[in-house]
Amino acid sequence: MDEEVAIINSSTRNEKIKNFFIKNKKKLIIVISITLIIIIGYFSLNEIKKINKIKLASKYNLTIIDYNTNKIKQDELLKQMTHIIERQDQTFSPLALYFIIDNNITDNSDVINSLFNKLIKQSNLDYEIKNLIIYKKALYNSDFLEENELIKVLNPIINSESIWKSHALYLMGEFFYSNNEKQKAKEFFNKILLIPNNNQNIKMEAQKRLNRDLSE
Repeated sequence: MDEEVAIINSSTRNEKIKNFFIKNKKKLIIVISITLIIIIGYFSLNEIKKINKIKLASKYNLTIIDYNTNKIKQDELLKQMTHIIERQDQTFSPLALYFIIDNNITDNSDVINSLFNKLIKQSNLDYEIKNLIIYKKALYNSDFLEENELIKVLNPIINSESIWKSHALYLMGEFFYSNNEKQKAKEFFNKILLIPNNNQNIKMEAQKRLNRDLSE
């Protein structure tokens, strides 16, 4: 008797499942189709990104080769590197900007700062990559910015827990020290010593500066 009841229940359950699929056939087909499209689209997008990354890497490397072999003029090089910067790639956009600066491709600070801003304000770069770019911008401008302007550039790092915070504080400390504002310099160097798990080299240099030049 129990076996017959179990067989009937199983048959009823199977019938309900069958009827459910028949009744909702169109909906299920739509859901499955959408799911497949999303999965295919996701992997296709990743593949496209990989291909574009390879193309950008090739463009960057070929441009440098042309520069090293004197096959490209300065203005064309600047144009090519600017194009790479505008692609807002995590790796090659910052490298292109650093290449322009390190090799003095242009001495126009307005152009350089405009390129910095393209990466800082208009991109989706990783948090710490963007903070490094902010620090590099401050470093680039440190010789001709006023105190308030330099602090304004570095504030996003100074007011954060970024790994570049100690670098930013050290730059401000050196800025004030070079301008003979020793008390302000001392304040920034001391802040470095209070950061837990900070860059040990920066911490050591800050301590040296405090002991050697700001111990009064």
